[in-house]
Amino acid sequence: MPVVEVKWLEGRSTEQKKKLIEGIFRVFEENGVKKESLHVIIEDVPKTNWGMNGKPVSGK
Repeated sequence: MPVVEVKWLEGRSTEQKKKLIEGIFRVFEENGVKKESLHVIIEDVPKTNWGMNGKPVSGK
C-alpha cells in the first residue's frame, strides 16, 4: 500500500489540496497503482516551524 506524504507551508485552500490529491492519484493510477491502495497525507506546517537559508520562514 503506497503512502504519499506531503509537507508544505500552511495556507493552501481546501481546493488546492483537493487538486493536489487528485493529481497524485492520477499519476499513480497511470503507473498501475489502484486508487483503493493509495493513501495521501498532507501536513500543513506552520511558518514558525519551517526554516530556509538559516532563518525561519515566518521571519521571526
